[in-house]
Amino acid sequence: MKVFQIRQSATGTILWTGSAADPLAALDAMAHAAGYYDHSDMPDHLRAGCLHVAEIRA
Repeated sequence: MKVFQIRQSATGTILWTGSAADPLAALDAMAHAAGYYDHSDMPDHLRAGCLHVAEIRA
């Protein structure tokens, strides 16, 4: 597993940091932690802020 950090590009706010197999799995994990089934279930206005997923080194 790799460690990813998800930020909202417009503000630079860190939304989630954690382990995932790949960037898509990181988005799904973040959404699940927020109460959604996966990232496709998140409201459009949350995804519209251009989420940036980056692998980080621990």
